[in-house]
Amino acid sequence: MKHIFEDIILLDVNLALFDAGNAYTNKTDTEGLTDEMRTYYSDYLIDLAEPELIHDQFGQKHPIPKNNGKEIQFRKYDSLPKRLQPLTEGVTPDGQKLSMSVITAKVKQYGGFVELSDMLLLTAVDNNLVQATRLLGSQAGRTLDTITREVLNGGTNVLYANGKTSRSALGADDKLTVDCIRRAVRILKIMNAPKIDGGYVAIIHPDCAYDLMNDPEWKYPHQYQDTSEIYEGEIGKIAGVRFVESSEAKVFIGAGASGRDVYSTLVLGADAYGVTNISDGGLQHIVKQLGSAGTADPLNQRATAGWKATKTAVRLVEQYMVRIETGSTFEAGVLADGNEFNFDDDLAAEKNQIDAHGPFNE
Repeated sequence: MKHIFEDIILLDVNLALFDAGNAYTNKTDTEGLTDEMRTYYSDYLIDLAEPELIHDQFGQKHPIPKNNGKEIQFRKYDSLPKRLQPLTEGVTPDGQKLSMSVITAKVKQYGGFVELSDMLLLTAVDNNLVQATRLLGSQAGRTLDTITREVLNGGTNVLYANGKTSRSALGADDKLTVDCIRRAVRILKIMNAPKIDGGYVAIIHPDCAYDLMNDPEWKYPHQYQDTSEIYEGEIGKIAGVRFVESSEAKVFIGAGASGRDVYSTLVLGADAYGVTNISDGGLQHIVKQLGSAGTADPLNQRATAGWKATKTAVRLVEQYMVRIETGSTFEAGVLADGNEFNFDDDLAAEKNQIDAHGPFNE
């Protein structure tokens, strides 16, 4: 999926729109905003969330099923065999049937919201609804991206750096190299994995990108022959693979030798996995006006802004994706000077949530 950037225009918000008695209020539908403003903020939320969906970029996109329960079906078609028998003049050969299998996944809902007090809305200089929507869009994007990431990293095709045979054996010297990439490409080619726009794509962590970009064969996007079609987050290519960088790429904290962090680099072919769209109901922006809670907010003191999403991701063809596990020059959560920062704590908290609520495709 290519992401096309559009100009985002920040509009001023009339605080009176949060007044339950305001003439603009449509209590049955808009929750305190006009149709135009509601559409604007919903589109704004999606525009903010989309750049975070690095792991969604290369999957089959399916709309959210309506009136069809909590399951969504992804269809996988098997390749047709070769036809090596010559045709006989005047004789119509036997036809072939498409072989299709259906993979079913359950959709789940996710969401979050923030409260906006009446005093904050009345006294703050900034447009709080815009600021809240910006933060909520980032939260929604990172949340939905993580769900897809966890599903993809459960794949069965795994390569370990330096010929190691397990994650726990990987150390600081087992860095991501061009040889690792070429081995992954070899696997995808042997499996006849279809390419994405003429090549394979990898999702890489910045720590591993640092190790790989030192290779003299590395090409930056501005060195491409065609620079008009660049993926969201693309940083370059090597060995026929285009790399998309994300700080959200999977890190197995402390899973390597002597407690080293282990990094996942996903190398993908086309149609390897499927995801649900965030448009057409997949991601919603929800605003509740001051006093909309009725007796629960008797003094009209609280408004809320939030998001709700319906999401699933599923691996369709295991052979079309390879996970490369390596060490790195760096450790996640450690700066170049050796000082630690709280990112490691964030990763640990995220891991606890994943362990508590995953797997996400069941």
